[in-house]
Amino acid sequence: MERYNTSLIAFLKDFIMEDRWTLLQERVAERSRHVTAVLEDIYQPQNASALLRTSDIFGFQDIHIIENKHRYEVNPKVEKGSSKWLDLHRYRGEGDNSPRCLDTLIEHGYTLVATSPHVDAYSPENLPLDKPIAILFGTEKDGLRADTMERCTHKLRIPMYGFTESLNLSVSAGIILNRLRTRLESAEVDFKLHTAAQEDVLLDWLRKSLKQASLLEERFKEIHS
Repeated sequence: MERYNTSLIAFLKDFIMEDRWTLLQERVAERSRHVTAVLEDIYQPQNASALLRTSDIFGFQDIHIIENKHRYEVNPKVEKGSSKWLDLHRYRGEGDNSPRCLDTLIEHGYTLVATSPHVDAYSPENLPLDKPIAILFGTEKDGLRADTMERCTHKLRIPMYGFTESLNLSVSAGIILNRLRTRLESAEVDFKLHTAAQEDVLLDWLRKSLKQASLLEERFKEIHS
């Protein structure tokens, strides 16, 4: 599969502008799954969609979306096409989808980190980064569910010095993801995508960048059959 992806990428890149190809290579080299955001039953599409832009801007590839009572709707005016460059993992089956998402993240080696302004917790400055972490965000009104909080190994809060008790989702995510990315850049942590994962992402981006990607891929298969 890796050889197939490598050859297909080499074929498809000839159908996009050279400067676009250079940009895709530069961006995928900075991509990371070491930190991922998890949204539990978010129903405010504006703030949630702004988080997609934030995740893309700081180079974090995945967003995990838990849909229990509420369907997550992307707001195109807010996310500005950022979802095109991200992998959105939706948990929307019948029943309780939160445990399924948390189990999946744990199986993939993530440490679960709950965000809350009302607990003694780590800050973005001292949260351990030696292992992959999943930052869980709940609704602005109620926060994360109690049983979800209990399953999280770490708690995270943003230090505040005014009278207001909380930040909205998009601002919180922006502060947290920006600080964690900055810390990772100077940490002794191998946090960027490895070669095979970069190729998977790059191939996905090429497919999304070409209007006739499926036809071109069929041509590639015919040539190499």
